[in-house]
Amino acid sequence: MRLGLFQGCLGCLAVIFAGLLNRIMLSELDFPGLLVGGALAFEQFVAPSRVLFGQISDAHPWAGRHRIPYIWLGTALFCGLAVLSIPLIFHVGRLLQAGAQPELAFGIAALCGLFALYGLAISLATTPYLALVIDRTSEAERPRAVGLIWCLLTVGIVIGAIAISLSLRRLDGITDPSLLEPVLLGFMGRVAGVVLGLTVVATLGLDPRVSTGGPTGSAGERRDDAITLAQAWTLITSSRQVLVFFSFLVLFTLGLFLQDPILESYAADVFGMPIAATASLNALWGMGTLAGLLLAGFWIVPQLGKLATARLGCQLILASLVLLALAGLVARVPVLQVVMVLFGLAAGIGTNSALVLMLDLTLPEAAGTFVGVWGLAQALSRALGKVMGGGLFDLGRGLQQIFDLGASPYPPYALVFLVEATVAFAALVLLSRLNLRQFREDTGRSLSKVLALELG
Repeated sequence: MRLGLFQGCLGCLAVIFAGLLNRIMLSELDFPGLLVGGALAFEQFVAPSRVLFGQISDAHPWAGRHRIPYIWLGTALFCGLAVLSIPLIFHVGRLLQAGAQPELAFGIAALCGLFALYGLAISLATTPYLALVIDRTSEAERPRAVGLIWCLLTVGIVIGAIAISLSLRRLDGITDPSLLEPVLLGFMGRVAGVVLGLTVVATLGLDPRVSTGGPTGSAGERRDDAITLAQAWTLITSSRQVLVFFSFLVLFTLGLFLQDPILESYAADVFGMPIAATASLNALWGMGTLAGLLLAGFWIVPQLGKLATARLGCQLILASLVLLALAGLVARVPVLQVVMVLFGLAAGIGTNSALVLMLDLTLPEAAGTFVGVWGLAQALSRALGKVMGGGLFDLGRGLQQIFDLGASPYPPYALVFLVEATVAFAALVLLSRLNLRQFREDTGRSLSKVLALELG
C-alpha cells in the first residue's frame, strides 16, 4: 500500500498533463493539435533512457541502495519541471497570438525541450521504482501486488481529477489567459509539493542497503554487477518473443492513449462541457479502471489466465472506442459519462493482465534492464499516441474543409477514435502470437550465455 502511493502521485500528474494542459492548449489557447501532441510527445521521445536508467540502477547503487536515490532525484526534477511548464505554455500562447517570429520558434523549441526533460525525470524515477516492485515481490505475490499498486495509480487519477474540478471550478467560462495563468500556476505548485512529500513517505526504508565491498556472494549482488548495457542489448535482441511482446505493448498502449491529446477538447467542443466538468471525465474513467483492475486481479485472471484476460481486455477496449465515437452523434453528456466508465473498465482489465505479463516476463537477474525495455515500449507508444492523436485531429479538420462537410466539430474527433480502434484490433492480433513458455526458454538461455561470457 505504501509503495503504491508513488503510483498514485504519477496518476495525479497524468491527469494534469494528459487532460488539463491538453485542453487548455487546444481549447483556451487555440494551439494547433499537432503542436500540442508533438510537444507533449517529447516526454516519451526520450524513452530509450529507460533502458539506461534501469541498467544504471542495477549496477550503480548510491549509499548502498539501488532504487530509492534514483526515485527521489527523478521525482524532485519532474515536480520542478511541472511547475515551470505553466508559465512557458502561456508564453508560447501569447507568441502564437502575436505571430512573433523567430521568438515563436524559440518558444516552441523551449516547450518541447521542457517536456523532454520532464520525460527524462519520469524515466529516472519510474524505472527503478518498477524494479523495486520486482525486488520486493515473489512471482506468486506479483499479480496481487500489481493489482494493488495500479489501483492506487487509478485512485491518484480520480483524486487528481476531483482536485482539478474543485480547485478550478471558478474558472468555468473564463478564457482570458491573464486570469487562467496565475490560478493554474498556484495549483501546479501545490500539487508538486504534495507529490514530492508522498514519494518520500512511499519509498523510505523499502530499498534495503547492500554492501558495496567484499565478495559478491548473493544472487542479488551478482545481478547488480553482471549485466552491462552492451550485454543488455544482446539479451533483449536475442529472442523473437521479446520483439513480439515489445510490439504488443506498443500497440496496446497506443490503443489506450491515442485519444489523449483530444479527449477533453472532444467533451468541450462536441458536448459543450466546461473545464471542471471535462476534468471529471478522468474521474469516471479512473473509477471504471479501478473496478477493472480489481476484477482482473482478484477474479478474471485467476479464472481465465493472463493471456486470456489480456485478449478480453483488448476486445473490450476495441468496443469502448467504437462507443466513444458513436457517443458524439448523440452529443448527450450522460451518454459520454457512461461510455467513459465502460472504457475505464476495459482499460483496467487489459492493463492488469498486460502488467502481470510484463513483470512475469522479466528475469530477476536483470530486472532493471527488462523493466527499462518494457517501459521503453510503453513510452514510445505514448509518444506516438500524442503525435498521431494531434496530427489525425488536424488532418480531420483539413479533410472536413476540403470536402465541405459542414462546420460540425464532430468528424475530426471521430477519425481519431476509429483509427485508435483499428490499433486496438492490431494489438489483439499480435497477442495471439505470444508464447510464454518459449519466451522464458529463449531469454533464459540468452541470459546464461551473457553471464557465461562475463565470467569467462
